[in-house]
Amino acid sequence: MDSSEPPFLRTYSTLFEDSTQKSVHKNKPLVAADYELPLIDLSCLSLGEADRRQCEGEIADAASQLGFFQVVNHGVSPDVLARMHHEQVDLFRQPFSEKADERLMNLPVGCYRWGNPNATSLMQFSWSEAFHIPLSNISGLRDFDTIRSPTEEFVEVVSDLAQRIAEVLADNLGCKSDFFAENCLPSSCYFRMNRYPPCPVAPQAHGLVPHTDSDFLTILCQDQLGGLQLVKDGSWVSVKPNPDALVVNIGDLFQTWKPMMQAWSNGVYKSIEHRVMTNQKFERFSVAYFFCPSYDTVIQGCGEPSLYREFSFEEYREQVQQDVESTGSKVGLPRFLA
Repeated sequence: MDSSEPPFLRTYSTLFEDSTQKSVHKNKPLVAADYELPLIDLSCLSLGEADRRQCEGEIADAASQLGFFQVVNHGVSPDVLARMHHEQVDLFRQPFSEKADERLMNLPVGCYRWGNPNATSLMQFSWSEAFHIPLSNISGLRDFDTIRSPTEEFVEVVSDLAQRIAEVLADNLGCKSDFFAENCLPSSCYFRMNRYPPCPVAPQAHGLVPHTDSDFLTILCQDQLGGLQLVKDGSWVSVKPNPDALVVNIGDLFQTWKPMMQAWSNGVYKSIEHRVMTNQKFERFSVAYFFCPSYDTVIQGCGEPSLYREFSFEEYREQVQQDVESTGSKVGLPRFLA
């Protein structure tokens, strides 16, 4: 039977054989002990006005000060998360040749991803595999019918959750909060299943290279192995897993408004660089929801003067793709400074 593991070492042998690339962590700041993200109880949004306003203030403060926070009482049941994890593990156990077959699960071309074909150094290489699925394709999943039900339940809840959080952040800026309901539709958002296989050369490779997210919000459910790290006060810190919480992080787009979190907020909310570490012995799983606008959505700063020139989400994504293909790395919002 074919192996389920992507052929990382064989396909990217030249990257790992380069004696000048001993470790991607060379000359990097030391990582601090486990860091607990701000924890926000979303049930307070349904209480009285004082409790609701306090909760909204906690969300806005976390988004502006750190760009990352975690939420409990988020509405996704433990049963749904457990079922989804079980089916996700089963999916990634399929032979690599079948996962790489574009016909698997009736998904669009390019939904299954592994490594980085544009990488020219280990700093640009990710030891991971993923299914990156447009929400509009989830209902049509075939062959793995058992994964569709928990995925649909998860996506339904986190879609509403993303809308609520985005509206809170917009209201805090005094901006039009119904923008997200009008522009961030299921047809433009994504669901992603991630697997980080055991890495025999763990000191040399990232599970996911340092990056920021090209969306408004990302909502992440990670397992308890750990591995997610973010930049805080100039150094990398390890995010301590919380089995009851979902992680929320601000994407590039919320920085400028009209839309995109960091773009949308004209720099008030922070899109923070983060990465995933490899593990030599254990595999790690996570699922993520990406809250994105439609391609024709126009992005411009909420406030004057704007830090960024006006641009569309399609223009932004195309520029990111061009930069990755030409340099192996994403440049992001600096391309659109006013």
